[in-house]
Amino acid sequence: MPNPKETPENLKPIKSDMEEQLTTTLSFRVNEFMKQEVKAKDDPPEFCLRAIQKALDEDREK
Repeated sequence: MPNPKETPENLKPIKSDMEEQLTTTLSFRVNEFMKQEVKAKDDPPEFCLRAIQKALDEDREK
């Protein structure tokens, strides 16, 4: 039986400008201020992906 709160949009993969397909999830804790700041962005998932990728790229350069 399907979850009545689920919508077909929830089942679609997140669209991203990244070359590789997004196939897995990552969860982490933030404070309330950070959560509200991210949610205020036009595209919160894409913002998080870019921020993580930027940090990974900078870390590789060290």
